[in-house]
Order: sequence, then C-alpha cells, then structure tokens
Amino acid sequence: MHSCVFGLLAMLVSTMGTAATFTLPTDDSTLVGEVRVVTPTPDNTLLDLMRHFDLGYTEITSANPGMSVWTPGPGARVVIPTRFILPPKPWEGIVVNIPQRRMFYFPPAKKGKAAEVITYPIGIAREGWSTPLGLSRVTGKFRDPGWFVPKTIRDEHRAEEGVEMPAYFPPGPDNPMGMLAMRTAWPGIFLHATNRPWGVGMRVSHGCMHLYPEDAAELFAQLKIGTPFRVINQPVLVGDAEGKTWMSSFDPVAEYPGEPTPAEWAERLLDQRTLDAALAGQPFDPERKQRLLDAPTALPVALNDSSVDPGAVLSAMPAEAYDLPPYGAGANDASLPAPKQPPADEAAANP
Repeated sequence: MHSCVFGLLAMLVSTMGTAATFTLPTDDSTLVGEVRVVTPTPDNTLLDLMRHFDLGYTEITSANPGMSVWTPGPGARVVIPTRFILPPKPWEGIVVNIPQRRMFYFPPAKKGKAAEVITYPIGIAREGWSTPLGLSRVTGKFRDPGWFVPKTIRDEHRAEEGVEMPAYFPPGPDNPMGMLAMRTAWPGIFLHATNRPWGVGMRVSHGCMHLYPEDAAELFAQLKIGTPFRVINQPVLVGDAEGKTWMSSFDPVAEYPGEPTPAEWAERLLDQRTLDAALAGQPFDPERKQRLLDAPTALPVALNDSSVDPGAVLSAMPAEAYDLPPYGAGANDASLPAPKQPPADEAAANP
C-alpha cells in the first residue's frame, strides 16, 4: 500500500473512534469502562453493534443470552459489555488473554500525560491450533502482506470443505492476513487484520490473533518493533473498583494441558479476598460466583452481598437509541468500513 493511501486510512480510522482507550487507574482499581444499553433500529444486528462498539462475538452474545444475533427484535435492549477487568500486571506492551478473546495494549506513557490502556477484541485459534502462551515480542510490521498457505492448512481445508485452497493469497481485501500484520517472535504467529471481521471474537485462526481492519490500522500506526507481547490463558478475572470485588468469566480453552480450571482460578484469585470481605462485613455471594462459572459472561459482576442485583441494575439503566446504518455484507472483507453517517434527518438538523 502506498504511504499516501495508508495515511488516508489512518485518518479514516481516527474519525471512526472505535477503540476503547482508557486512562489507567492510579488507585487500587483494576476495572475500566462502563456498561451501556442500546436499542437498535430493526435493520441492525448484534454483529453491527459488536463491531461499532469494538466487541467480539462471544462478548456481545454472552451479555445478551437468548437474543437473536440477526433480529434482536423491536425495542430490544441490547447490553453493550464495554467494562473490562484489566489483566494481571505487569501492565506493559501487549497482553492477550485467550479465553477472554481480547488484547490490551499499554503504550509507553507520554511525558506529562496519564498512562493509558487500549483494548481490542480478537479472534483466536480454532481447536488443534493453539497460540503459544508466555512472553514474546513484536518483531515485524507488514503492510499489504501476501500469504503462502502452509500445506497443513491446505490439507485441513481439503478434508473439511472438499475443495482445494489456494497456495498463495496476494495482497488485497480477500487476503486472510488482512492488509496489516504484526509478527511476534513465535514462528508463524501474527497479530493481524482479517478478511472476515464478523469472525472477531470466535475461534477462527490457525494460531494467529485476528483484529478488525480498523483496529489493526490504529494499532499498527503506533506499535513499535520490540514491544513486549504476553499471552495468558485465564478464563476467570477478578478485579477491584468502588470498594467491591468484581469477577468475569469466559469459556475455557481446553488445548492447554495442566492449566487450572475456571473453578480453580476462582478459588485461587478469591481466596484472600473472601476472608477480607467477610472481615469487613461485606461477604461474597457464593451463588453469584457459581452462576458466573456456570454461565460465563464478559460482564463484570460485583460479588459482595451488599451489592445490588446485576440484573436489576441493567433493567433500570436507560437505553440509548442506536440508529446508525448497518455495516452490510460488503463490509465483511479486509477493507476498512466506510465512516458511519447519521440519518438524513439528523444530518439536516445539524449541518
């Protein structure tokens, strides 16, 4: 891609404002963001909402159990789970949590400015193609990559689909690598854009991590070679905010032998906190914890007995109207989507 074209793409991304960027807490808090509720127009799907609010498929479906992905329904109250428990420290470079299907980028703090975290949803590896765990680093950045498809992937595609897969994908909107790719020190493992953005948040890759094209463009522009890159496998997260202990849970990824179960993670993370909460007269609700383990959800839930019921909080939350146009089937490739425009009557009222 020519530099002038890439500059135009970067400007488009800056106007779309999809990324979740937060100031890092300076107290003992470990949660950022806020949950929202929206009511979409009938032509919008959960896929449209998840992309607009920079969420993955599992995040938005777990926050809205039983709701149709394609037709949320007239007057639907769609929960937007844009509150996040931060990963365990150190908060530096990139941290990817595989079960959460989300990455966190902690850029170097700018002089005189507060430290920030930027977070994006990702598509993760399908069964049998696990991403390595542990420490790595960013070793390369590539615009308009081509992709020589490994024989193992071509063989798998032939066995599953009954057709041959091309041995090479040239740069372009149909390239599974997308238009931007960031290489790690692990052989063959990239963090890259995708030609199937509706798959972000699903198990779709062969070890790489997939980003929305617009997220890849934003990250690519600021990520430096040598940035630390840490991958963890933690299906339960526990954090602190507002004097309460919060927990969120995610479907475990079974391909990592010897890793703790979600219940073991919860016991490990809550052991001392359970005692401290009881001594403070705010004991945890064991049923609330068990519900999170039985029905994983990206929504952080306060465990303290004195906390208001999370369902009641969501029911009382006013819903915002979401009337932007759908992305459309044509947006499901590696190209950046067109910037969203308000409805014609709203635009006329605000020239």
